[in-house]
Amino acid sequence: MHIYVDADACPVVRQTEELAQKYGVAVTLLCDTNHVLRSDYSEVKVIGAGADAVDLALVNLCQTGDLVVTQDYGVAAMALGKKAYAIHQNGWQYTNENIERLLMERHFAKKARQASGKHHLKGPRKRSEDDDLEYRGKLEQLLVRLLEGEHGN
Repeated sequence: MHIYVDADACPVVRQTEELAQKYGVAVTLLCDTNHVLRSDYSEVKVIGAGADAVDLALVNLCQTGDLVVTQDYGVAAMALGKKAYAIHQNGWQYTNENIERLLMERHFAKKARQASGKHHLKGPRKRSEDDDLEYRGKLEQLLVRLLEGEHGN
């Protein structure tokens, strides 16, 4: 298993790396040239700027059984299509059971914005320490489950 992080503006890189290191899982952080990162643990891949360059690079790298950390529903859907796992920065897991609904909700929200003439939404609320703890707990549960599965337990 390998963890790939859609790291452009990702607020949970540190938590992901800490847990990956605890469980001995390799991590690759993917970012574009506008969000160059450095890490003592993870491999960092800087992808040329472009509309979906990081997303496409991440999906091309991930394989069956890998874990993708992303807030992008489209990236999650493509990862699931490759039989990888995907988790949102808020700790909920993308699954084959919920991804179609999420994509449909995103589509309807975009249509509603276009119809209203509002092309920008109010951003999400400020991230809290509780949000980080929730993500960390959910990621650790998922990692334990996946690693146990890898070892035939």
